[in-house]
Amino acid sequence: VDVNLTGAFFMTQLLGRVMRDEGGGSIVNFIVSSGRETMPTGIGYTAAKTGVLGLTQQAALEYAPHRIRVNTVCIGALEEEDMPTPDAAHVPLGRLASPEDAANAVLFRAMSLVGTPYRYGGNTPDGGFDCSGLVGYVFRDAAGLTLPRSSTAMSELGERKLAGDTLQSGDLVFFRAHRRISHVGIYVGERRFVHAPNSGGTVRLDSLDGAWWREHFVFGKRVL
Repeated sequence: VDVNLTGAFFMTQLLGRVMRDEGGGSIVNFIVSSGRETMPTGIGYTAAKTGVLGLTQQAALEYAPHRIRVNTVCIGALEEEDMPTPDAAHVPLGRLASPEDAANAVLFRAMSLVGTPYRYGGNTPDGGFDCSGLVGYVFRDAAGLTLPRSSTAMSELGERKLAGDTLQSGDLVFFRAHRRISHVGIYVGERRFVHAPNSGGTVRLDSLDGAWWREHFVFGKRVL
């Protein structure tokens, strides 16, 4: 609740003050389907995401006179989950989210975390991230997808290994050191990726063409 709701509340307030002074802007919050529907477990997570939805609606009303737009991106079930076509009255597009929709949400969320401090074992914006903690948080928060905790376990998802020239935005990229998978990031396009690199650093963008990354890149995986 502290991260998913309280953090969103204070950040929305802060951005609202800044954008009011600058004459307008846009704030985007993220929830998944648990923010609109209940699920068997996860009472704290569901409560927090439902709170973010209410926060967004109220902030949109209060900030509109200041030319500030406040919206929520909510990713639900994907087309590949063999779900029935939704009622168009409830889903404006009349269809479930596509993998591309989810990948775009993942990309947007990952980019928003650039600058967050690195912390070994970290998996929240408030406490910092290590590489797999960042990836796991982004995919759960933006796409409702739970991934394994370690980069090694993530690298074992699916069978197809992607070469660098076949990567798409939202793919996972893996790097090897000392003969094992030791690092993971999120590909954003144009041979760049977002990752939490090392102790003392922050979440940042790097290029697959950088000397170390080019030498140690092994493959990508598509999980959406």
